[in-house]
Amino acid sequence: MPHSDRYFKGNNKVAIVTGAGRRLGKSIAIELGKNAFDVVINYLSSEKGAQSGVKAIKEGGGRAIAIRADISKKADVSRLIRKTLAEFGRIDLLVNNSAVFIESPLSKTTEEIWDQTIDVNLKGTFLCSQAVAPYMLNQGSGKIINIASLGGIQAWKEHVPYSVSKAGVIMLTKLLGKALGPTIAVNAIAPGTIIFEDDEPPGIKHIPQNKIILNKYGRSSDITDMLIFLAKTAKYITGQVFVIDGGRSIN
Repeated sequence: MPHSDRYFKGNNKVAIVTGAGRRLGKSIAIELGKNAFDVVINYLSSEKGAQSGVKAIKEGGGRAIAIRADISKKADVSRLIRKTLAEFGRIDLLVNNSAVFIESPLSKTTEEIWDQTIDVNLKGTFLCSQAVAPYMLNQGSGKIINIASLGGIQAWKEHVPYSVSKAGVIMLTKLLGKALGPTIAVNAIAPGTIIFEDDEPPGIKHIPQNKIILNKYGRSSDITDMLIFLAKTAKYITGQVFVIDGGRSIN
């Protein structure tokens, strides 16, 4: 297994974050960099955002690289893993964040939208997890954190393939937890409405705040706080889904 000499200059753990060129993925990557992780920022089209994430981590004293890969393609995933190992020598954490979110009620869900959503959100999560598992098992430790969604628990009829894909991610989390334990802990975070004021898609509609028990939308820190806990502190949790939605799911 190839190693980078510079990896041995520090004791940081190594994390891969998929879809980390913008929004939540970028926030996760930067926060991991602040918490003693060397970070691989995976992206497909958001190269500018990925490079700015790398810069932010390096400016904070951490180490990071950006790797372009389409996680819905096995060959790209294999290359992502190889490049990570060549640079850092190990993989301690995989965050499956990459996702497609397209408004697609039943009548407007085309085969293309269905395939794209399932391929990225569910197949990509599976391929990345399958690819890192042998290395984590071989080194005797590792964690996988999947970013699911409240849409995988509730039936979001305006986002049919998305809800189906995220429901699949939740079941996959449980299956991976069983298959990879006790060596690898696998958990999921299911966000509700999280606002990114500087990166909100045009025309996006959010549920009214008064439909949320805490009467407010979430911020990226609400997700990253839980993720850092699972990544660094949690030692007796696997196969679980943590819903972070301000109470929306019980209202």
